[in-house]
Amino acid sequence: MLRRSLIGALSAVGLAAALTASPAVHAQTGNTLKFVPHANLTVLDPTWTTAYVTRNHAYMIYDTLFAVNQKGEIKPQMVDKYTTSKDGKAWTFTLRDGLEFHDGKPVTSEDVIASIKRWTARDAMGGVLAKFIDNYEAVDARTFKLNLKEPCGIVLDALGKPSSNVPFIMPARIAATSPMEQIKEHIGSGPFVFKADEFKPGERVVYLKNAKYKPRSEPIDGLSGGKVVHVDRVEWVIIRDTQTQFNAIKAGEVDWVEQPAFDQISSLKATPDVRIDDFAVAGLAFIMRFNHLHKPFDNPKIRQAAMVAMGQEAYLKTQVGVPGLYRYCPSIYPCGTLYSSEKTSYFTGMANPQKAQQMLKEAGYDGRPIVLMTPTDLPILHNMTVYTADLLRQIGVNVDLQATDWATLVQRRITKDDPQTNKGGWHIFQTTWPSALQSHPFLNISAATPCDGKNWFG
Repeated sequence: MLRRSLIGALSAVGLAAALTASPAVHAQTGNTLKFVPHANLTVLDPTWTTAYVTRNHAYMIYDTLFAVNQKGEIKPQMVDKYTTSKDGKAWTFTLRDGLEFHDGKPVTSEDVIASIKRWTARDAMGGVLAKFIDNYEAVDARTFKLNLKEPCGIVLDALGKPSSNVPFIMPARIAATSPMEQIKEHIGSGPFVFKADEFKPGERVVYLKNAKYKPRSEPIDGLSGGKVVHVDRVEWVIIRDTQTQFNAIKAGEVDWVEQPAFDQISSLKATPDVRIDDFAVAGLAFIMRFNHLHKPFDNPKIRQAAMVAMGQEAYLKTQVGVPGLYRYCPSIYPCGTLYSSEKTSYFTGMANPQKAQQMLKEAGYDGRPIVLMTPTDLPILHNMTVYTADLLRQIGVNVDLQATDWATLVQRRITKDDPQTNKGGWHIFQTTWPSALQSHPFLNISAATPCDGKNWFG
């Protein structure tokens, strides 16, 4: 049997620690691993959404051309070898031999090109890369080229980016689906096969070991290296209530829980056979996303007033509350990273409701209701959003706090409808993102501001 373990992803305003655990003993072939994800899985298309639960699902069944190791270095994954022309305008890639999709068909250059094209249509970093690409060329079944208009320094960084949206490779016929629509089939070439016939949203997601998967020969290192599967079956058990998750891990009914409640940490640490590990040294950053498309947050002065009402330290102390799991950081790029800076002008990270109230008045806020979406099945985000609602109300904002589950919020946040005229519209939602993926302008999708319609939600 697997020894019970715990995975935790902790989020907060500023920076918070992120915890995880590996099984204390390796599973034997034939075992089933039961994992409790942080949210219900409803969207299965990793190009259509940036939701982490969808990204995690995709890493189970798809593979990538490149991947990052624990040092953040880009390493070949599906690619066997690659070359760059002297002028830096032609990149030639050759796939590893024996790559095969779950339907038995080989992975070809056409599949890769179609997948990249669909990904660049939705991803911010992919969109930047696409502007440099003059054309794609399928040299043969395993070799393809990116011919650039001019040299580009982010080719490998883009193809190997580790988080939403990830350039996963899927069959060309599936990748031909419009990026504005969700794919209907879920076939990859990764280490697990998705069992569509056993998929029950809100209850269970099932994956089987891909017996034909050929791992790389290198040892596993971060997301790179040989992905060796030690179990025949993985079940994602959807449990939304944190107390029920807590009881399940203690009783040995599940093996991993991804995101425990902060107030459970002490009890879990004292529970025999439950182990908590730190899996992301840089931690996670907490994000409040405004909808810039509609009033009142089309006015930057009103957005600024709302930010001045927020106090990072208060969030961290009240919502995390566990010493050692958080630290204050006012920088838009995580503290300690290359682009970090605490010279943030009006935003100091310290709540100033009096100043915020005056700024709101000067900006001409008209008292219209602000639709603030909160996911009730993610306690960490829900608690923070409720706190946000209270802070905004203190400065005179008319807050309409609308409760939903995370899966519905993920679907809803893509709409561009005016909240004043459509009940599906919204003004603010809150989420988390690994700090390491907030540290660079091309990776930080919440800060990316392209004018081509490929911006993040809102």
